Amino acid sequence: MPHTIDIEAICAERGLRITEQRRVIAKVLSDSTDHPDVEKVHERVAEIDPRISIATVYRTVRLFEEAGILDRHDFGNGRARYEATPEAHHDHLIDVETGKVVEFVDPELEALQKEIAQRLGFRLVDHRMELYGVRLERD
Repeated sequence: MPHTIDIEAICAERGLRITEQRRVIAKVLSDSTDHPDVEKVHERVAEIDPRISIATVYRTVRLFEEAGILDRHDFGNGRARYEATPEAHHDHLIDVETGKVVEFVDPELEALQKEIAQRLGFRLVDHRMELYGVRLERD
């Protein structure tokens, strides 16, 4: 369920100044179909412009996160990973052996979460679900 979100356009809408370095970082993040950590983003950025430092990538990612343009995830390996803030809610299934992240939406699961919250006396306003697993052996 990869999604393409134009981070540069969102920055413009929100009045963030876009330097050439930020433009490259925004493009790399927009084009990412995985959930890269800052080091992976820097690798990809360096292929386009090797003058962009990892410190610049860290600052820009933090800026985008604070502006609500990026979501930060900790999928259990101690490294923050990022994705453009999605337009529609989805959950994640993480392969603990490879680190691959699978995005999914399940309407029954969404309804069950709301039902559980109501049963416990709450109105669900937000949630984040991360499932961790290993791929089943195939014959």
